[in-house]
Amino acid sequence: MISSDQFERAAEIVRTADALLITAGAGMGVDSGLPDFRGDQGFWNAYPMYKRLGIDFIGAANPAHFERDPTFGWGFYGHRTNLYRQTVPHRGFHLLQEWIDRFDFDSFVVTSNVDGQFQKAGFREDQILEVHGSIHHLQCLSPCGHAIWDNDEQIPVDFDTMRAEHVPMCRHCNHPARPNILMFGDYSWLPDRTHGQEMRFDLFLDQHQGGRIAVIEMGAGTSIPTIRYLSERVGGRNGTRVIRINPREAHIASPHISMSCGALEGLEGIAASLGD
Repeated sequence: MISSDQFERAAEIVRTADALLITAGAGMGVDSGLPDFRGDQGFWNAYPMYKRLGIDFIGAANPAHFERDPTFGWGFYGHRTNLYRQTVPHRGFHLLQEWIDRFDFDSFVVTSNVDGQFQKAGFREDQILEVHGSIHHLQCLSPCGHAIWDNDEQIPVDFDTMRAEHVPMCRHCNHPARPNILMFGDYSWLPDRTHGQEMRFDLFLDQHQGGRIAVIEMGAGTSIPTIRYLSERVGGRNGTRVIRINPREAHIASPHISMSCGALEGLEGIAASLGD
């Protein structure tokens, strides 16, 4: 149970900030209806075919599948492409945008999610860092060069076999393409697009050196702690405060604030304390 005092303290951090940094992990999408892959069972609940095959999330998110059997590799990523295209971002995304407009914040989003939900919700493309890449962009599997292009492919998937009925091909060499996502054990991911995003994020931090940045972290777990570490690193700067929203392992040392709840519940509670 989150106390009204916690929501009020978080609202005061937002109210008095000069800039807003939004950091998000996989839990951000749960309120939009996206599956929670926490633990093998959570993954298998979403993808029962992989349970029958004895494949966990790390095994499914492996670039080796594209090399050995592209239709199987694209089964997982094709299904996720279709799922993310159909998903509607929850109200929490729009609350964040309302605060950006209301307080005239300079803002930036850093996310480990590859789902493109922030862009779909209307956040500016040039103010987003996707640290693991994006499913909505493709690259050559080899790769034959450094090209990265939009994923506008239609990829039907047989959910019973987790095999794609269409395999996207490289526009340059006509060999199989793959998502521009950093997978487990990956050695062919092209980081160029993400590096450009990192440069813009570094500029954002430089521009607010010494300022009051409110960091709102949502749904960032500890199994892959990239986002949590980044929030804490930025939170170590003078004047910066972190609001960590997570139903599990939400603890963060004072003067930062932890909220043991989902992203939407936390954001709605802050919104109520901010008032009109």
